[in-house]
Amino acid sequence: MSAREKILNAIASNQPELTALPLMDKNVLIRYEDVYAQFKTVLESIGGKVKLIPSLTELKEQLIADKASGNFVVNAIADLGKLDNQVASFTALDLEKVEKAYIKGTAGVAENGAVWIYESQMLNRLLPFICQHLIIVIDIAAIVATMHQAYENIDVAKEGFGAFIAGPSKTADIEQSLVIGAHGARSATIYVVG
Repeated sequence: MSAREKILNAIASNQPELTALPLMDKNVLIRYEDVYAQFKTVLESIGGKVKLIPSLTELKEQLIADKASGNFVVNAIADLGKLDNQVASFTALDLEKVEKAYIKGTAGVAENGAVWIYESQMLNRLLPFICQHLIIVIDIAAIVATMHQAYENIDVAKEGFGAFIAGPSKTADIEQSLVIGAHGARSATIYVVG
């Protein structure tokens, strides 16, 4: 038996007993009278923009105008028009010039302004992080009060990757000075349909 096998066997035989997860009393979780208003307030306080729209018509027109501008714009939302599926195989170098990305979100969280996006909704897992301006679309009915409720509504094991995104990229690591867009999108606009 090799030293590696001895170490792995020792680890396997010395595992702690499993402890059951605590039961959550959902009656004591945070509640908001208006989850959309809370979502908007929090997201705007962290640098994002939120706009309530009655339908996707406005966004379809905006997407057409953005594509006509000559900038590298990616559409990952079938309801807005033809998908830009070719970006699925693009590398970071291929995607570095993406000006705007339109992506559908699955769930919004009022307590922290985050939106869950599955990898399949991104077309390419780099897209929401490498674009200059991120446009996310969610339904108003998909906004929940807490992360507990969000995790009940999504299946994190469904795909190989997914992410909660809250606003544009930001950091204050350097001399406690806030920098927007340091590690990802410079702006994030969430369109809430409803």
